Order: sequence, then structure tokens, then C-alpha cells
Amino acid sequence: MLLSKMAAEGGGKEMNEIKTQFTTREGLYKLLSHSEYSRPNRVPFNSQGSNPVRVSFVNVNDQSGNGDRLCFNVGRELYFYIYKGVRKAADLSKPIDKRIYKGTQPTCHDFNHLTATAESVSLLVGFSAGQVQLIDPIKKETSKLFNEERLIDKSRVTCVKWVPGSESLFLVAHSSGNMYLYNVEHTCGTTAPHYQLLKQGEGFAVHTCKSKSTRNPLLKWTVGEGALNEFAFSPDGKYLACVSQDGFLRVFNFDSVELHGTMKSYFGGLLCVCWSPDGKYIVTGGEDDLVTVWSFVDCRVIARGHGHKSWVSVVAFDPYTTSVEESDPMEFSGSDEDFQDLHFGRDRANSTQSRLSKRNSTDSRPVSVTYRFGSVGQDTQLCLWDLTEDILFPHQPLSRARTHTNVMNATSPPAGSGGANPGSNGNSITTPGNSVPPPLPRSNSLPHSAVSNAGSKSSVMDGAIASGVSKFATLSLHDRKERHHEKDHKRNHSMGHISSKSSDKLNLVTKTKTDPAKTLGTPLCPRMEDVPLLEPLICKKIAHERLTVLIFLEDCIVTACQEGFICTWARPGKVGLLSSQNQANSPSGTVV
Repeated sequence: MLLSKMAAEGGGKEMNEIKTQFTTREGLYKLLSHSEYSRPNRVPFNSQGSNPVRVSFVNVNDQSGNGDRLCFNVGRELYFYIYKGVRKAADLSKPIDKRIYKGTQPTCHDFNHLTATAESVSLLVGFSAGQVQLIDPIKKETSKLFNEERLIDKSRVTCVKWVPGSESLFLVAHSSGNMYLYNVEHTCGTTAPHYQLLKQGEGFAVHTCKSKSTRNPLLKWTVGEGALNEFAFSPDGKYLACVSQDGFLRVFNFDSVELHGTMKSYFGGLLCVCWSPDGKYIVTGGEDDLVTVWSFVDCRVIARGHGHKSWVSVVAFDPYTTSVEESDPMEFSGSDEDFQDLHFGRDRANSTQSRLSKRNSTDSRPVSVTYRFGSVGQDTQLCLWDLTEDILFPHQPLSRARTHTNVMNATSPPAGSGGANPGSNGNSITTPGNSVPPPLPRSNSLPHSAVSNAGSKSSVMDGAIASGVSKFATLSLHDRKERHHEKDHKRNHSMGHISSKSSDKLNLVTKTKTDPAKTLGTPLCPRMEDVPLLEPLICKKIAHERLTVLIFLEDCIVTACQEGFICTWARPGKVGLLSSQNQANSPSGTVV
């Protein structure tokens, strides 16, 4: 005991200790042990050879006050719970639905927020053998199974998401490097699909499915080399960002199937991607242990962040936290508690929103917005980052104002600005999400389109597909001049390249292999000294196993590790008061 105590007090304690709380400028974040979700029996999970644990949220507008639902996969198991968040303890003995699969494992999942009700939800689940299942865990029904015979793709599903604004369209990515667009109302056919080329470009090709009757898949995208690890829709649903094992970020206009811009990792594959709430910036993470910030407007890397000691598995923006700077410093005196009460009170939040709404007013004080995002990695560490004014606008004079960080409503997202790329030949570029987006859904998927956009997008997309794939192929198609710097966007194998795709006669992607040394130092992949290097606000070890989930909710942060433990971190001032009855709940209930 004495030796172990001495070892715990030694230098290794700080490195190996699992943190249960951390402090940022806005206050103390605290791990709520009673709000931890996992497998009901809580037997340690052997994660060797298993797919990453993933978590999805949906709000069903339940009048009881417990409207949030939680889905997560652990090994061959899939669970669906009522999520009580910071308010009450988790009751693991009562999952709404539990499924155990044989011969394949769940790899990813996504709820359709447009159709979710207290009586029914539509959940897509991707599997390691390539199938996609549509289930309703409330009704405990299995609606459909897509790619059941694996005639479309035999490789692991890496990412599945509903198309924003649509009740029937969804997109599926595979480790083969292919993506497929499905419609839940169509069948997949009993024979392997035949394709015809719709469009191809630098590092990608898109095909339609040749068939007398409309069938799935509606479209096949071949993107990059090796696995397509993740994709994410922009907040307005118009653009699609994809990251691949070849180390490339590719951003497409989804409707017109056109390449908007490209980026290359410093080395190795890119594993994760996310959009800022206003669609102005994209953050990626991967095997170079870095987080990379890419400007959608300028199509260039504006910063890298180094804090992780291993591969970065998830990146996500925090839409509820932003910092506001004014030209005149605010004077404040009082205790730390008074300071926190002021800056987290309703009056403070409302006044901050008011100042943000006056950002473009000529007679208002200069106001800038700093973005907050987070990352988790295989090093078991959580990092939080701030994109500050000196990074976003390096040529503007910095304000000497005191910086305050505030928890914001989802209806007041960061409103950073960015000018048109001076090298874009005068073509104006519309930034996705210029209008204020709706409240963000509680999901690991990106926010869906605004209501006004959702209906029109859904009707256009569904209507086009209902009238035949050929009409879908003509949606928004037009020739557009290539941006002058895209001549440098040459594809190459990254240092972390694993394997190329299986041979496909219809895969017309050019197999050009550029020397990585020639790519480094170009706008595609600037050298480390050519862009600002961010340092994390906090970098804390919060798990024993590699982290696979990071989701920002209004009152908490949700993380999960490969052991299958889903943890809730209460935001400052949001710690729920657990009743003695809730604390007495046994965490080792038995599933009936």
C-alpha cells in the first residue's frame, strides 16, 4: 500500500490520472458519475477487434420533459435509452430497445430528426459487413435492410447520415472509398447494379444506376484512395465535406456534384471532419495527430492545432460557447461567483446576442467572434480549442478588450466573417449558412437545414428522384470555371496509406501519384511554419481507452471511449441535483 501510494504521488500521477473535471474561462466542467451510460451489466468490454463506439441523439418532443433519446453501439450490441442528462441518474436496467447482432457489428448510426416523434423514430444503422438497416427502436420494428446481399458494396460502412431536409434520402460511405445515395422508398434489386458515368473530376467520379425502374443506389460516388472515413453536410445542407485515408479533404456542392475545394493532411489519413455552425470553417483530424482548420471561403488552411499525442478520432464545434470582444474593456469588480453569475445570466446572454446582431452595423463598436471546438483522440485526451481574432483576421488590428466567454443559445451561432478569395477570378462564393441556423438537434450528425430550406430541398430532391434518376442527374448542373489554384490540387498517397480500392472498371478516377515532398509547401498542404499553430485551452486525459465520441449539448458535453462508457460533463452552472432515489438506482440491472 505504501509503495502504491508513493507511486501515485510521484511524477506519473499527473500523466496517468483520469480527470473528472476541468476549468476553462467560462467555469468548471464536471463529470457526472451518476449520468454514465453503458451496457447494463457493466462487465468490462473487450474492445480488441471491435468497431468504434458511436453515440447518436434525437429529441422526440416528449411532454414529460425527458425528450432526449440516446443510441450507442458496443461490439455486437446496440442500445436505445431515455437520456436524462444532467438532471437525473441513468437507469441502465431499462433500455427502450436492445439488439445483439450475429456475424456483423454496428459501426455507425443516425436519427432522422425531421420525422422523430414520441411514438416513432427512424434510425439508420451501418454494419461492418456493408449492410444498412432502418429500424424504429420505439416501436421495436425493423423496417428495411439495404445492401442485404452485399451486391452494392461488401466493405465496412464508415459513415451513414440522412440527407438534410429529406425524410427519405440518406448517404452511406464505405471503407472501399465509395459513397452511395439511397432512398428508403426504393428497393436494392436482386442483381449487382450497373452504373453509367455522371461526372468526374480531380480525385472523384460520380455514377448513376442504370435500371429500367428506379432502384437503389441512386448515385455512386468514388472519392479518393483507400477508405472514405467520414463525411459531413454543411449546416445549410448544400455542401458535403469528405475525408479519406489518402489524407485529402474534399468539399463538394452536393446538388451539382461539383468540387469546391481540397486540402491535404500533413501526413497520413484524415479520420474526422466537422463544420463550424455558420459553415465558414471546416476542421479535420487524423493520423498526423493534428487538428487542421480550413476556410471554406478562401479554400485554404488557416491554422493547425497540436495537442494530441496520437491519432485524432473526432472533431466537433461547440455551438453554445463563444467569446465576444469589444473595443472598450468592460469594467468589473466583485467576486468570481459574481462574475460567473453576470456572464452566465440571461441578461448577459441576451445582451451578447444583441451585440452579435449589430456586428455589421456601422455605428456599433467593433465586435469579433471566437469559435470554440473540441477534439478527442486515441491518446484518451480531450482538447478544447479557440479560433481567435488574430487567427481568423491576421491583417486586422487586435482589440485590447478583455475577452469573456459565454454560453450561448443555439439560435445565436458564431458569426465570424471572411472575405472573398482574392484569387477566385472575381467569382463570388456563397458561404453556407449565412442566415441564422435553427437550434441544433442533439445528434452527432450535423445540423439540418433551416425549415424554409428543408421543405424546398426535400421536395426538389425527392421529386427529382421520383421522376427518375436521369432528372436527378440534371439538378443544378452547370459548368463553372475552375478556381485558379485548383491546378495544384494533385492527388497523392499519404504516408499513412493502407490500401487502394478494389479494381472497378467504372472507376475512372485518375491514378496520379504525386510525390508528397512536392505537395508539402503548396496551398494544398502548407508547411508547419507557414500557418499559425494553435495550442489547446485544455488537454486532459479523461478515459482509460481511446476516445471515439465528442458531442456538445446545451447543458453538457458527452464523450465516450472504446470501453463502452458514455460520460456526461455538466457545463458550468448546469450540474443537476440528483435525488437520493436516483443515486440509489443500481447500475447493474438486468435486461428483460
